[in-house]
Amino acid sequence: MHSPTLVAIAAILMLVMTLMLLAAWRFNPRIAGLGSWTLSYCSGLLFSLNLLLRAIAPELLLVMLAQLSAFMMVYLNLQATRAYTGAPPLSWRQSAPALVLLLALAAYFTRVQPDEVMRYTLTSLMLGAMFLLAARTIARGGLQHYPARLLYAAICASHGLFLLFRPWLFQLGNHGLFDGSRSIAVSPVVAVESIVGVVLLAFCIVMLANERVTQALRDMADRDPLTGVHNHRAFLALLDKGGHQADRAGAALSVLLLDLDHFKRINDSWGHRVGDEALRHVVAVAQDCIREGDVIGRLGGEEFAIFLPATRQQAAETVARRLRAAVESRPLLYDGHRIVLTASVGVACRHDNEAPAHTLHRADSAMYRAKENGRNRVELAWSLAEGTAAIAQVGQTGS
Repeated sequence: MHSPTLVAIAAILMLVMTLMLLAAWRFNPRIAGLGSWTLSYCSGLLFSLNLLLRAIAPELLLVMLAQLSAFMMVYLNLQATRAYTGAPPLSWRQSAPALVLLLALAAYFTRVQPDEVMRYTLTSLMLGAMFLLAARTIARGGLQHYPARLLYAAICASHGLFLLFRPWLFQLGNHGLFDGSRSIAVSPVVAVESIVGVVLLAFCIVMLANERVTQALRDMADRDPLTGVHNHRAFLALLDKGGHQADRAGAALSVLLLDLDHFKRINDSWGHRVGDEALRHVVAVAQDCIREGDVIGRLGGEEFAIFLPATRQQAAETVARRLRAAVESRPLLYDGHRIVLTASVGVACRHDNEAPAHTLHRADSAMYRAKENGRNRVELAWSLAEGTAAIAQVGQTGS
């Protein structure tokens, strides 16, 4: 027989966890996957209620409802995990055959050839496999620096393995999970493990939601709200960190400073809304021209900076020329109009132990020389010796 007390406790906890996740979803509706997790726990609640009603309802109906609610619980959990990590959702074309097969087998082993052992084994295999898939999904989404993801993956994997092997963890026969009539007798160990597992998973889900909220707050502090790239403060902090890493590795680091030409004309002729679109457009173009590990930030107005780790001046110049050409060749399309944009770019390669802010300053000076020399061009920053010689030459010319 089922242990009514343990099943009742499981149902109450499922209700509490469902309400907790529902509240979290209500206040954080934009967190991907949170809605599916809430519905998953709602399905788990229905499964627990189904076990409580086992003695007073038709067997076939309860078996089919139990299999359906159990499948939806793990299916929605997997879908939530995929949504949270940015993976595409599973389509019903992929999932419906598994559900139909499960229900068909459950009906067969209920009416045609009654065998509760087989039904229990099928349910265990299905639940365990999908929990393992959820653990694999979030592990592939990245665990580094994310304690909540690591804990969620560990609990999903542990619970999934327990479900896969629980029919064989106990003697199948006159003792253990099944009695002499081959009716299921839920072991307290199984019930307690399930209760602990679903409660821990619920708290992990709340931690995952908190992780997203924290990340959103961090992005608000570190990101430019218009373009989505790093703001001035965050870019300088990352540039300083990149400089220290370059010193430790003995690697090069280059900085590009880009400024849109005649940006005021765009605002005056087309309005600030088009000006904002132009800035977002330039960021999109720039991101297509740089590597994944390169860092772009908006220093203010129409001025952007990019630093390229492990990149020497010649390679940085190539990137800058490609970026300048891309900005010119990809006009902004707005309301049927083609608005041609150009940019002036300064390039500086960091010297050994040079302060990153000084490298940025040299790139800024090179960018201003590009402006003075006709705009829509790339200029390389002077080295310290070249800069001193140029200043001396200007002084002699002036005298």
